[in-house]
Amino acid sequence: MDRRRFLTYMGSGTAALAVASTGISAAGSKKGHGQGPPHKGHGKPLTAPFKSIERTWDNDLVLPKGYHYNIVASYGDVINSKGETFGDSADLTVYFPIDSLEGGNSSEDGVIWVNHEFPEPEHYMNMLGINPESFDSFNLKNYPKLLNMQKESVGGSVIRVTKEDGQWKLVQDDQYNRRVTAKTPIKLTGPAAGSKAVKGATTVEGTLGNCSGGRTLWNTALSCEENTFYADDYGWPNFTDEHYGWVVEVDPFNPNRPIHKHTALGRFAHENAAMGLTKDGRVVVYMGDDKRDEFFFKFISDKTYNSSSREANFNLLEKGTLYVADLGNQKWIALDYDNNEDLQTYKKYGETFFKNQADVLTYARDAARAVGATPLDRPEDVEINPEDGSVFLSLTNNSDHGNFYGQIVRFEPAKEDHGSLEFTFQVFVAGGRESGITCPDNLHFDSKGNLWVVEDFAATEDNVYSEYKNCGAFMIPTDGKNFGEPFQFASGPVGSEVTGPWLTPDERTLFLDVQHPATWNQHPGYEFGRSCLVTVEGGKFNK
Repeated sequence: MDRRRFLTYMGSGTAALAVASTGISAAGSKKGHGQGPPHKGHGKPLTAPFKSIERTWDNDLVLPKGYHYNIVASYGDVINSKGETFGDSADLTVYFPIDSLEGGNSSEDGVIWVNHEFPEPEHYMNMLGINPESFDSFNLKNYPKLLNMQKESVGGSVIRVTKEDGQWKLVQDDQYNRRVTAKTPIKLTGPAAGSKAVKGATTVEGTLGNCSGGRTLWNTALSCEENTFYADDYGWPNFTDEHYGWVVEVDPFNPNRPIHKHTALGRFAHENAAMGLTKDGRVVVYMGDDKRDEFFFKFISDKTYNSSSREANFNLLEKGTLYVADLGNQKWIALDYDNNEDLQTYKKYGETFFKNQADVLTYARDAARAVGATPLDRPEDVEINPEDGSVFLSLTNNSDHGNFYGQIVRFEPAKEDHGSLEFTFQVFVAGGRESGITCPDNLHFDSKGNLWVVEDFAATEDNVYSEYKNCGAFMIPTDGKNFGEPFQFASGPVGSEVTGPWLTPDERTLFLDVQHPATWNQHPGYEFGRSCLVTVEGGKFNK
């Protein structure tokens, strides 16, 4: 085993230490390649169909030779006849073929859900002519236009996109195109709805902090709220933190269907939601809590998935069990108040903290600590490999532990069943100089099991990330001779993250978001760059 491979398995930070402490073989099985546990179909020559690009400081979306990008929608673009506009800080993209509900897979006509993670108030102040030096950030209610711009910039966009004459474009389609913002009424479902923990609310105002998410088996979008303490961060008046930090479900095909926040999936800094099925047909949702020393969760529904009736599945995420991962014992712990004494007796501030299941779900982080779950190094995106069902989790970094570059951890559920409460795991890729990738964030699998990864860091010419330059996007084979070797596919513009990778069904188009570029794709009349949705085409995306 060479130095690069050794570091791939050893990694750094909490997850790698847990690997050592649980006695899992760092080198994996001797079967197959000797590069990790044997996979179904192991030995396939998975590799990149493009030549890996070099790291760069270029202020552009840099791609391999033969590939090109097209900007489809940018912050401020009008998306419908009502004058609603595409939001800011684009993050997740989920592409739904326009014929999805009929079982189709159109790769040239579809509806896309795009997350809008956070507002950029300094930009809006510029547009409104507000002097930053005289701005009173503690009294935002005195700036109604600025407050309104912030609330309308976040949430998500539903937009129709089509490919015409070889190029993708935004279609002004009032049947689908609409905005969900921080002002949209959203219903709570599950055990915490109407409870004291959420101040008695059954409907809350809006969604924000929408980072990544996922797609359900019944063709809805899951959008994840990545924070639980917005009142202090944003300074918005009349703010209730417990109304945020949930998983939001949106039907992109039916604007009249109520939007839901599913409290059964717990409240924390949700990065994403990856859905699969247990062997007995129940829905499982894997979720990471994007904060230092937080946890890896999964939800299993009570009811089973109905493949023949879309409508029968719309309440699947309202009842079930939330679990949290204990890596030391390689098991999932149920966060079930009625059957867990650790939850019933947990004290905080000298008093018993949880009174019922609504409390446990609303303060899921405290519940995870109460039952002895394993704190991790910023668990962000998690996805399920379509080839073998293994689960890949990004641990972006944790400078408090000296883990500046992060890693990706691969989990194998016992008996290849997502309903199992036992698992094994290994470090798949360790970030840093040897692998060439750093601070992994959003993940996406292509149909052959290659893992697409984007990064989240802020490099300057003299900080710990200087040699990595601009954030990029990578493809990493999960099998074959190039197992675990990152190939860089894209480099984002200066100051940006490249986010939300998603391939069309025919895998000829890759959707990406370019979030918060410094000056690239400038807003007309202003010097700041606009977040946007782009398409990438021109070559193959897997091999």
